[in-house]
Order: sequence, then C-alpha cells, then structure tokens
Amino acid sequence: MVPVNTHAVPDPGSWFRVENSSAASSVRRAAERLGGQLGLHPDRVAELAIVAAEMTSNLVKHAEEGLLLLRPVRDGDHAGVELVAIDSGPGMTDLTVSSRDGHSTTGTLGIGLGAISRQASWYDAWSWPGKGTVLAVQVWPKAAPVRPAWAAGLTRPISGEQVSGDGHAVRVAEGRHQVLVCDGLGHGALAGAAADTALAAFRTAPAAPPATVVQHLHRAMTHTRGAALAVAELDPSAGVLRYAGLGNITGVVLGAADERRGLVSLPGIAGHQRPSVREYDYAFPPEATLVMHSDGVVDRWRIGDYPGLTGRSPLVLAATLLRDAGVRRDDACVLAARTPA
Repeated sequence: MVPVNTHAVPDPGSWFRVENSSAASSVRRAAERLGGQLGLHPDRVAELAIVAAEMTSNLVKHAEEGLLLLRPVRDGDHAGVELVAIDSGPGMTDLTVSSRDGHSTTGTLGIGLGAISRQASWYDAWSWPGKGTVLAVQVWPKAAPVRPAWAAGLTRPISGEQVSGDGHAVRVAEGRHQVLVCDGLGHGALAGAAADTALAAFRTAPAAPPATVVQHLHRAMTHTRGAALAVAELDPSAGVLRYAGLGNITGVVLGAADERRGLVSLPGIAGHQRPSVREYDYAFPPEATLVMHSDGVVDRWRIGDYPGLTGRSPLVLAATLLRDAGVRRDDACVLAARTPA
C-alpha cells in the first residue's frame, strides 16, 4: 500500500538509464545519498542500498531498455524513498514464482526480488511476456505508517531536457479527493514554471468542486505562459467522478470488461484570456479506474492489452502506460486513481 500525502505535489525525481554495472552503481549511490538527506537511519539506508542494487542488477541482467526513477516520497512527518524500475522485456509469466529465493532465469542465485520484498516497506509489480516488467518499491523508516494508495503518477521530460513542463498532484481537502494533471505550454524552464504555479495553486485552492478549482488555477497562472490542465474529484459516497478540464489533457474511466469512457475537457488555456469552464459528472463504481495524461502520451493504448494491470496499484499502472505510450519528443505525465477507501 502506498502512502499518500493529504496535499501531495510529488517531486518529479531523477530518471536513470540502466544498461551496465556503472549505471547501476550510480543509482545505488544516488539512493544512499537521498536516503541520508531525508534522515533515514543508517541501517535503513543500508537496506535501501540493497534494494537499489538488486533492482538495477535485475535491469542489467534481464531487461531491455531499462529505466529507473528515483524520488523522495512524504507522508506527514515521515519521508521515504521511492524507486520505479521499468523495462521493455522479456517479461515474466509469474512474478510470484520469480520472487522466490533460488528462482533464476540466468543461472544466478535468484534472490533479487525476494531481497527487495524483504527490505521494502511496500512494493508492487506487473509483468507480461513480451511486454516487460514494472517494479515499484518504497523504503520508509521502520515506524512510518503505510496507508492505502488511491492515486499516483509519474512525469518524464522531453529527451534532452532536465525540467518537465508536465505535472500532477493529489490532495484531500475537507473530504474532497482531488487530482490534477497539467501541461505547461512548450518545453523547458518556462513550461516548468507554468506547471509549478498550477501545482502550488492546486495545493492552496479552496475545498470546492473541480470547476471552481480550475478557475482558481486560471487566475493564479495569468503571469505564466499558461497550461492545459484538468481536475478530477472522486466521490466514493455517491459513486461519482466530477471532472473539469481545459485543453488537451486526456481523461479516461476504465470499467469492467475493458470498457473505456472518455472525459470531456473544453478548449482553452489556463492563465490565458477568460476560459469557459464546465464540470461533468460520470458514474464511478468501486471497480473503476481513472487515468489522466498529457498529450506527451499517445492516446491509442488499450487496457485489454495488459492482462491483470487494473488489479495493480495506481503507480504501477501509470508507470506501465508511460513506458508504452509516452513519447520522447514531448514531456509526458500519467496519473491513475481509484475509489478512495
């Protein structure tokens, strides 16, 4: 279960391409450094190093096009480290078997996934032959609470840039469970500044319906180059999803039997002129999943191509779609959410 902050604007983190042992060493050292900066106990930092070493070793030995995201995560007064390993093959038929100590596909000891599961506070994974594997891990202080996840997302900058103009955030404001995905116009620092303004305004927005929140973000962004954005609110008591968007943010509700329903965003740019904002309500039963993404993610993915993925955590679902549908010629962001417990 993934800890989720009451008002969470995630650190975008650092992406590493892991193709050889030197890259794996760089990830391990970066994880140790981040754990120390966050105040993890030295023993916990040592366990974090084991997790990082095993995850990167798996990418070097088994994976194609291995990437790893390293970032801090926070929950109240607690801070931890999150690692998300992504590859494009060969994938595994049965992760349960592959995580048993002694199981190996390359003649090694086969203790990697087992060691990761023992040291981690939380982990989740999805894999399929021919598609690859996504493994998400969090390492928290031993005393930190682990609470159910209901939403998670990832961003990745355009190739050649360190700053992403896309962003996402999650908050619970006076009982309202809301998420934001935004896409600052263009790329680079100015797009990133627009996205950062949207994220900060979302964090302090009134506890109001999505359309009101979008209007608040628009007013806060008038000094920026603007952004496409959408706000969704999940209401478990009513079984309803409320949605308001401006510009080309894709919103989709996934239902049973691979059912997919698109959500309506109106034309416009938050921060520019006076946009028309309208809120739409959609049925959102307990088994439904919300997916939102920027236009840096090609909207041709089919959830039916990923057996069992809707049963995994929002973080693993979002990471899988980012891997397969994200494009390198644009910033990319994917967020997934489910009915809050």
